[in-house]
Amino acid sequence: MPTPYGLPIWYELITGDAAAAKAFYSGIVGWTITEFGPPGGTPYTIWNADGVGVGGLVEMADAPGGPAWVGYFHVADVDAKVAVNTAAGGKTHMGPLDLPNVGRIALIADPQGAPLYLMTPDSAMGDQESTAFSRTLPMRCAWHELTTLDTSTALPFYGDLLGLVSTETMSMGPMGDYLFLDVGETRIGAMMNRQSPEQPVKWSFYFRVADVDAAAEQVKAGGGTVIMGPMDVPGGERIVIAIDPTGASVGFVSGVQQ
Repeated sequence: MPTPYGLPIWYELITGDAAAAKAFYSGIVGWTITEFGPPGGTPYTIWNADGVGVGGLVEMADAPGGPAWVGYFHVADVDAKVAVNTAAGGKTHMGPLDLPNVGRIALIADPQGAPLYLMTPDSAMGDQESTAFSRTLPMRCAWHELTTLDTSTALPFYGDLLGLVSTETMSMGPMGDYLFLDVGETRIGAMMNRQSPEQPVKWSFYFRVADVDAAAEQVKAGGGTVIMGPMDVPGGERIVIAIDPTGASVGFVSGVQQ
């Protein structure tokens, strides 16, 4: 079965130091690496979990906004969704364009500035469901967190763009509400308002590891920086948020999702 529309299907790290990123994430998450790309062309690294591609790595020294993880979300019609974003005040940074044997993609920034890819996979890839996102499988992205300027306008926008809905919130006191996000029956994460003008507007990703506390030590040993945690979160899980040695922010999670 193909991945339902609205769900994330791929994750891409854009960074200026591919070698450092490969060593860092292979050691902490456990991904293996496949190098892809035509001779003389731009190389592309694929992150594999259990022998299946779940993400990629692009080396780009001057990426707008600096090193970052960006998610790809599955849509039926990339061009139509780009038009939805444009009409709402968002921007298009790349595309829409076709990648042979991969699919049609566009890199956009939502109306409040958070970047994301829209993608319709090519029929050559078949109808297999992506396992890049899973709440439970190891080495996959288990949670998505959107930090935005105003959840009251971001939520209806993402309803139109991806079909995201929020049926549950959690109060964070002075920090405001944490709005859980669902696609159909699947909970993919949450959104919240940023806490200061310095906090970036973006999607953040938490990748599942065996032991977050061990991962925190590996972050430091691998040249990264722990910026929050390790800490327990509701639902029986434990997280850490870090900056990798190339400058991209990333989250790791372990424990049993309840």
